[in-house]
Amino acid sequence: MARYRLTIEFDGTPFVGWQRQANGMSVQGCLEQAALRYCGETVTFHAAGRTDAGVHGLGMVVHVDLARGDRADKVRDALNALLRPDPVVVLDAQVVDDNFHARFSCIERSYVYRILNRRAPAALLAGKVWWYAKPLNAEAMDEAARCLVGKHDFSSFRASECQAQSPVKTLDELRIRRQGEMVEVYVRARSFLHHQVRNMVGTLVLVGEGKWDRDRLAAALAACNRSAAGQTAPAQGLFFLNARYPEDQQA
Repeated sequence: MARYRLTIEFDGTPFVGWQRQANGMSVQGCLEQAALRYCGETVTFHAAGRTDAGVHGLGMVVHVDLARGDRADKVRDALNALLRPDPVVVLDAQVVDDNFHARFSCIERSYVYRILNRRAPAALLAGKVWWYAKPLNAEAMDEAARCLVGKHDFSSFRASECQAQSPVKTLDELRIRRQGEMVEVYVRARSFLHHQVRNMVGTLVLVGEGKWDRDRLAAALAACNRSAAGQTAPAQGLFFLNARYPEDQQA
C-alpha cells in the first residue's frame, strides 16, 4: 500500500463541490471513479479543503492510498487519462509517508477571488469571475481589509450551515490588488469558516463602491452577526490556490 500526495486543478462549474454527494457529480467522485478504473480499487480521496459547488481549484492537494504501489508519475498519467473529459487534472504526484494527511496535516490554505470590474460582461472568463459592472476602488478595499487580518470572531462572515466548532479564526493575509480590469482578493489562513471568503468579498465590494468605509467594516466584524455584513459573493469567482504543509517549509 502506497500513499500518494496529488496536486490537482479543476474547473468547478459542473460539480456540486469537492465532496461526494448523491445529487450530482463531485470532484472527489470523479477521482475515485478514475482510480477504480485504473486499479480496480474502491478508494477514498482526501482533500486539503472542501470547496462548494462552482468553486475552482488551481492547486488543491489531495491524498489517496493505492495497493498497486506504482510510480508516482505513472499514477498521475493514468488518472489524467481516465479523468477525461471531466475538467479535473492531476498536476503532480508524489509518494509520501503514511502520516501525511491532505486535510489534517495542512498548516495553511490560500484562496484567490477574481472580480472582473468593467461595464462589459465576461465572455472568455464567464464562469471564472464575478462580473461587477460598477467601478470599484481596489485601494480603498485593500486599506479597509486590514481590519480583518488577525485573530477575530468571524461570525459576521460565517454561513448559517457552517459546522466549525468555533467562529474564531486567524486570518494571516488579506490583500486586494487591481490588474487592469481584474480585481483580485488574496487570502491566506490555516483554515476558514464556511463561506468566509465569499462573505468577506461580498462585503468588501461595498467599500469598493464607496458605500462603506473601514469603520463600517470594522463595526460589521465586531457585531458578530451575519446580518451586519454584506452579501455572499458568487462561487464562480473563487479559486482554491494552494495548501502548505510542514515538509514544504523544510524543502
